[in-house]
This record gives sequence, structure tokens and C-alpha cells, in this order.
Amino acid sequence: MPTESAALPGAALHLPGALLRYAPAFLAAAEADALFGVLRAEISWERHHVRLFGRMLPVPRLSCWIGDAGTAYTYSRVRFEPRPWPPVLAALRAHLQHACAARFNSVLANLYRDGRDAMGWHSDDEPELGDDPLIASLSLGAERRFVLRARGGGARLALTLQHGSLLLMGGACQHLYRHALPRARAAVGPRINLTFRRVVPQP
Repeated sequence: MPTESAALPGAALHLPGALLRYAPAFLAAAEADALFGVLRAEISWERHHVRLFGRMLPVPRLSCWIGDAGTAYTYSRVRFEPRPWPPVLAALRAHLQHACAARFNSVLANLYRDGRDAMGWHSDDEPELGDDPLIASLSLGAERRFVLRARGGGARLALTLQHGSLLLMGGACQHLYRHALPRARAAVGPRINLTFRRVVPQP
């Protein structure tokens, strides 16, 4: 975790106790366009299922867990083994590690096919992510609304994630807040989200 948030990309967003920074044009438009096309065609997209209320239910999006060896990730009591890094994502990881002065050993890729695909309220607070994780979230494709709210109510923030933008979440963000990508009422095109993180092996 970088010690100086001012050295991180983007401008600070203000939620008490959280490190949040947003860079709306982290990637140039042409670079973001090319990356979107390659990832949509080359990633092995899967329809994952999670356990909710005792039932296995499909999630409303396509996903792929990618990472170094030993970065298996458990979400909703389902264990995901990492797929190998495609060259384009390995290069992007190196770019992000340099920009953020941080190390990432895994990335969750999500494909939202249209406005009906979404992500419900949650926090990225699994034990494998360690204390106060830094998560680098890169958005490609259609713009979508992203919201955060305090676990106990009160503080709330909403923003539109643009094509090629980078959102950094760190500090106590995952402990104090939940976040979501709601369904879109208007017709929207596909969007890819890449959340780079560091998995800490558990005993």
C-alpha cells in the first residue's frame, strides 16, 4: 500500500476513513478501445454461481478470475482457481503497479453485457485480501453508475465510471463501506471491469 495517497493517480474522493481516488482518463481513448476489444474476444468468460440463501444462483454478469499461482479466491463459499495471465493483462498489471506503487497478483474481470447485468451491494473484505486492501478498478466500455454507502448508513457517494477510467479503493474503504453497480434503466452497451488486487495466502 502506498504511504502517500497524493502520489496515486487521479483526484481524491471524500468518504470518511476511506482512500478513494478517481482518474477519469487513466487510459487514452484509443488505448481503452483496443483493450476492450482484445479482452472481450480473448478472455475465457464464465457464468459463475454463488450460494445465496442455501441455493446456488447464477450471477448477472460474466466473469473470469486471473492470477498468479496460489491466488485461489473464495467468494460466497465458492472457491475460484486462477486462470493464467493473458499477455495484454500482464502488461496492464505492470503499468498499474508502477502507477500505484503497489503489487497486484490477481484480477477479477467482469463483463456486463448490457444494463441488466449488475453487481449487488458488497465489500471486498475476504480474508485473502488482507487488511485494508488497495483495489485498482479499471472500467472499459459503456459508462455505468457506481455507488458506495456506509455500512451503518449515512455517508454515501455515487459516480459515473467512464471508459478508460481508474478508481482506487484503499484504506478502510472495504471495512466501512459497501459498493454496487446497479442495473441501468436506459439501454447501455457492454462494459468490462478489471479489479486488480493482491491475494494473501491463508494458512
